[in-house]
Order: sequence, then structure tokens, then C-alpha cells
Amino acid sequence: MANILQSAYQLIDTFWLGRLGANAVAAVSLSFPVLFLLLSLGGGLTLAGTIIVSQFKGAGNQRQVDYSSSQALFIIFVISVILALTGYFTAEPLMRLIGAGPEIFEESVVYFRVSSWGFVFLFIFFVFQSLMRGIGEVMMPMYIVLGTVLLNLILDPFFIFGIGNIPGYGVAGAAVASVITQGISAVVGLTILFKGKRGIKVRLKDMKWDWPWLRQLFRLGLPSSLDQSTRAAALTVMVMLVTSFGSEIVAAYGVGARILSFVIVPALGISIATTTLVGQNVGAGKIARAEKVGDLSSKLSFFGLSGVGVLFFIFAEHILAFFVPHDPDVIRDGALFLRIMAPSFGLLGIQQTMNGVFNGAGFTAASMLVSILNLWIIRFPLAYILSHKTALGPIGIFWAFPISNTLAAVTAFIYYKMGKWKVRARAHVR
Repeated sequence: MANILQSAYQLIDTFWLGRLGANAVAAVSLSFPVLFLLLSLGGGLTLAGTIIVSQFKGAGNQRQVDYSSSQALFIIFVISVILALTGYFTAEPLMRLIGAGPEIFEESVVYFRVSSWGFVFLFIFFVFQSLMRGIGEVMMPMYIVLGTVLLNLILDPFFIFGIGNIPGYGVAGAAVASVITQGISAVVGLTILFKGKRGIKVRLKDMKWDWPWLRQLFRLGLPSSLDQSTRAAALTVMVMLVTSFGSEIVAAYGVGARILSFVIVPALGISIATTTLVGQNVGAGKIARAEKVGDLSSKLSFFGLSGVGVLFFIFAEHILAFFVPHDPDVIRDGALFLRIMAPSFGLLGIQQTMNGVFNGAGFTAASMLVSILNLWIIRFPLAYILSHKTALGPIGIFWAFPISNTLAAVTAFIYYKMGKWKVRARAHVR
């Protein structure tokens, strides 16, 4: 639920910006993959915090739970400041690089710059959320995100359209509203961590450079950061493919991709829960029980997301019309994108669950390799071939999604059943 609500930020922005027209949606659609790329460079380290804390929790070592949490918060704060500055000062060249047209260039740059300032708040909340999940405290982050999403729902139209004599900021207004609510969530998360009444207490005296601990964080987190970065880079390259077909296709792809990110969220939720439970069982030396978690998670994600896929297939036009009500071409193309992707949602869930198992066992490199297979070895080359070398045109890009999801899910599941992750887990316990 916390991840679904987190994704609601993007969907709320899309809903209100859709009232401005396809260009507004296209401007944000171009910015989002590059923003995600910068976020992903440090995002994997927050997952490392979940793994480390969950394994110390399973081993019953509260002092290391607190110390590791303090270290993770300190290091990720430093990284977030660096990425925020990078995003702000590279906005223009990045938007040119991915092919933003003159009709959306300025809005893309402004949205990107304003959103970059929110990186510090986002990372603080992400690390808070990851640490809470590592000890099994999953409700508090959800409540915080729920509150900020409801506030964002109110602030978005205010900053986008204005009210009374107060002017709106258009596309940039959506970013301003998000940064304000992200700041609130970060402050609440920090307050909880420093008070120490929810299972973790961070301390300023523990926030210092501890090079052995830092190496452990990067050993676990770097593959995950590369995993997320390859995903983000693939999204960015796919957008560059899409821009060659005009702003209406960009808007249709952008809305479809946002909805897909919303669909992925339940799978990510199960994946994160799997990472926590597998990590705690590995820390306690219960490898067979960790495998049972993986089996159950696979079934939940496959059948649950397959059901979601059926609903999205049936109601595709209605979903697109909700976000972009006045652009029939965007509705038509976006609905086709959804219908092509929907049958593979269950297999996407399998892939995410396998990543959760590998991460919980400390085998984060496996998740990275699965993502590289899915996005770079299969999806992007296939999208290019189908869209530029066949009569399918932009529809070929849509077909690359279910084909790559299917092949990656099958590969990940076979690798899971081979059991190499259990060997890694047993070695860690010893």
C-alpha cells in the first residue's frame, strides 16, 4: 500500500496535468525517466539498509540495528545532496539529450529542476521506509505516505492552476506540490528515527565515516543501485525511441508507463516483504523457511497481478480517458499499449518476487543480471527492431514489454529453482 500510494504522486500529477493537454503530460513523461535514473543511483543503497537491518534483526542484535540505521541515514543524506545538485545543473543538457521537442522543452527543464530539489527529502524518507521495513514495521511508512498523498491531491491543482488572484505555475506547479509533501514526509520520518520508539533509534554520534561498514553497504547496495539504474536508463532510452514518433505517441506512452509503474507496485510490495522475511530467516539460519517464503510470494504475485491484468485489459480506454480526457488519439494509442502489456503482468510479478528472494539472501548481483537481461538484452533491441525495421512502427515498442517480461520471468524462476542463492545464504550464515 505504501508503494501504491508513493506511485499515486505520479498519477495525481498526470491526472491534473492532463487537463492542460497532451504537451504537459509529454513534458513530465520525458522528465520522469531521467529523474528516476538519478534517484536510482542512490536508491539501491536504501535496499542495502533493509537487508543489513533485517539480518541483524533476525540475529537479535539491536545495537547493530541502531548503528546500521544511523550509518545508512548519514551516507544516503550525503549522496542525496550530491544528486540534487547534479540534477539541477544538468537539466537542460539532459532534456536535449533525450530529444525534448521545442513545444515541451522549457516545461520539461523547469519540472526537472524543481523536482531535483526534492531528492534530499525523497532519499531521507526512502531510507526511513527501508529501515522500518527491515525490522518488520510496515504500517507507519504507509500512514505517512497516505497523509502526504492526500495533501498532494489538494496542493497539485492549487500550484498548477492557481486560485483567485494567485497565478498557477503550470507543469512546474506539480513539482512544487510534490517537493512540499516530500519535505513533510522526510521531517516526520526523521522525528520517528531520532525518538527511537518504533524499534530503531538513530544517533548523531553514530553518523560518521565508518569505512568497513561503508564497504558492506556498497557491496550489497551497488548491485541493487546498478539494477535500478539499468531500469531507469532503459526507460530513458525507450523514451528516446518514442520521441521520434511525435508528442501524441510520447503522451500515450507516458500515461501507459505511469500506469504500468502503478501496476508494478503490488509486485514490488511483495518483493520488499520477501526481501525482509528472507533476510530475517537467513540471519536466523532458517534457509528452508526462506525458500517457503519465496514459493508463497511467487504464487501471490503471479495470480494477483494476472487478475489485475484482466481488469486493465477490459477497461483500458476508460483508464486512459480518466487521465487524458480530451485527446482521443492519446486514449486510443495508450489503451492499445495497456492491452498489449496486461497479459504479462503476472510474469512481471514473478520476476520482482525472485529479485526479492535474491536480495534477502544478500545475492543482489542476481537481481541486477535479471534486470539487464530484461531491459537491455531483450527489451530495448527488440523495441528498436520492431519499431524501425517492421511495419509495426511505434506499436513495436509496446510489444517489446510483454515479450521481455516473459523471457526474464522464466529465466529468473529457473535460476531460483536451481538453488544457487541458498548456497550464498548458507555461506553468509557460516
